Amino acid sequence: MPVHPNHLRLHTMLPRSLHKHLLPPLLAGLALRLFFIWHFPFVSGDTSYYEELARNWLYHGVYGFYSHGQLLPSDARGPGYPAFLAGVYFLAGPGRKAVMLAQAFLDLATCILAAGIAARLAADPSGAARSRVAVAALWLTALCPFTANYAAVPMTEVLATFFTTFTLLIFLSPAVMVLDRVFANRDLLRAVEIWFAGGLMVGLGTLVRPETPLLLVAVLIVFWLRHHGQEDCRKLTLATLWMLVGLLLPLAPWAARNAVSLGRVQFLAPRYAETYGDVLPTGFYAWTKTWMFRFRDAYLFTWKLPSQPIELNHLPSYAVDSPEEFSRVASLLDRYNRGPGMTRSLDLEFAELARERARRHPMRTYLWIPIERAAAMWFTPRITLLPYSGRLWPLAESYRSNPTDFEVTFGFALLNVLYVSMAAVAAWLGRANPGVWLVVAFILVRTAFLTQLQTCEPRYVLVCFPALLAIVALLFRRPSTD
Repeated sequence: MPVHPNHLRLHTMLPRSLHKHLLPPLLAGLALRLFFIWHFPFVSGDTSYYEELARNWLYHGVYGFYSHGQLLPSDARGPGYPAFLAGVYFLAGPGRKAVMLAQAFLDLATCILAAGIAARLAADPSGAARSRVAVAALWLTALCPFTANYAAVPMTEVLATFFTTFTLLIFLSPAVMVLDRVFANRDLLRAVEIWFAGGLMVGLGTLVRPETPLLLVAVLIVFWLRHHGQEDCRKLTLATLWMLVGLLLPLAPWAARNAVSLGRVQFLAPRYAETYGDVLPTGFYAWTKTWMFRFRDAYLFTWKLPSQPIELNHLPSYAVDSPEEFSRVASLLDRYNRGPGMTRSLDLEFAELARERARRHPMRTYLWIPIERAAAMWFTPRITLLPYSGRLWPLAESYRSNPTDFEVTFGFALLNVLYVSMAAVAAWLGRANPGVWLVVAFILVRTAFLTQLQTCEPRYVLVCFPALLAIVALLFRRPSTD
C-alpha cells in the first residue's frame, strides 16, 4: 500500500526506531534556533497586539485592548496565540526571550511530526526504509533556516505550523487514505476517533490562524475523490461529519464568548483583523489585487493605510494601462495624501477602477496575477526577519554594493528553490501515493487562497514547509534489502 497500513490508533504515528536517531538532529536544530534567537531576534508589527491581548487576558481577565483608558473585549485576533503567550508568561514571566525559547522547542516538536509524515508517506513497508526516510525528514526540517528563523519572533507562524503538521500526520493514517480497509465496527470506531481528532486539531489551529480550515477542505477533496463509490458513501459522510464536529468543538467556546461579550456570534477571527464597526478600504484592496504581486509593495501601498502618505513614484508601470489611467491614479493618491486618509467615497472610486481593470483584462486579474503572487510567495529568499535587503537584481550591481548582503540573499534564495524543486521531483515520482496527493492538495488549496488576500506575504506558506520537506525526504529512500 502507498501509505503504510499500520494500525488506526493515534499512538502509532511515528516509527518505533526513530527515537534512536532523535538526539543529533534535534540538538543541531536547537543550536540553529538559538543562533537566530540570540543574534537576530525580531519584533513584528503584530507582536504588540498579541502581547497586549495575552497580558490583559492573564492579568486582568479580559481578552481585549485598552481604548480611552477602558479595557474592552475584542475579537480582532483569534485567542490561540495569545493563549500560548499567556501560558509562557504564567510559567516564566512576560519576557520575549522565554517566548522565543518556548517556540524553539515547539518547532523541534514539529520536526518530529514531519518525520512521522515522511514515514507514513514511505511506500516501502519495511521498518528500516521508513525509519531512513523519517530520519532524513527530521534532519531536513531541523536544519531548515526558514522555519527556524520564526522561533525568534513572537508571531503565530510556529504555533500554526505545529497544528498544521500534526493535523496532516493524523489525516495520513490508513483510516483516511485506505478507507476500503475499514470493515469491522472496531476499525470504524478507531477511524471515527482519527477523523474527530483531525478535525479537532484543525479547530485548535483555527484559533491561531483563521485560514486553517483550508487543510480540512484539502482533506475532504482528496477523501471524496478517492472514495466516491456507492459502498463508501456512508463512511464518507460519517467521516465528514466527525471532522466537522471536531472542527466546531474548540470554536464553539470562542463563538459563545463573542456572543456574550460582543453581542455577535463570531467563529473566526475577522479577515482583516479589524474591530467591529471599522470602515475597511476594500475598494483600494481590490485595486491593488489587479496588479500587486511583490511583497515589498505591501509596505509601499497596502500597509500605508489608513493615513500614511503613499508616494506616486513607487507605483510600478504595470499598475496602469494608459497615460489616462496614470493621471486618474495620481489624482486619487493625491486626494488621499491631502485629505483625512482613505475616505469612503475615495475607496469607492478605487473599487470602480479595480472593476474597470478587471473587465479590460480578466485573464490578467484572475489568472496571471494570482500565478505571479503564488510564485512570489514560494520563490523568495525569505530573509524578512534578517538584517539583509533581499536585493539580487541586477546581480553585478547588487554584489558590488554589498557582497555580504548579496551572498546571504542569494544563498537563501537558492536554498528555497532547491527545497521546492526537490519536493516537486519527489511528488512526481510518488504521484501514485495518495498521501502525497493530500500534501500537494493542501499546498495548492492554501496557495490559491493566499493569492486572494490583500497582500502576498511569503511567510503565509511557511506552515507548508514541514510537510514539503517530508516529501523531499522520500528522495532519500533506498530499495529495502530487509
